[in-house]
Amino acid sequence: MFRKISVFFGEVKSELRKASWPWNPDPKVKGFKKFKELIDSTLVILVAMVLLAAYVALWDLIHQNVVSFLTSIGR
Repeated sequence: MFRKISVFFGEVKSELRKASWPWNPDPKVKGFKKFKELIDSTLVILVAMVLLAAYVALWDLIHQNVVSFLTSIGR
């Protein structure tokens, strides 16, 4: 049991070394410049989330008003 767990974590460590990480590996680069790609990607995701939320909220408002109008006609 413990052998399988040890093998699993060894494989995880090996795969993580193969991964491409979104920051500059150069030790001379310091501060926020090191994480520029990570910060840029995060900002793109945040903007996309806000735009999608606004789109969904707009359609929700439109549908709410249409349903409210249609139900008021039936009274």
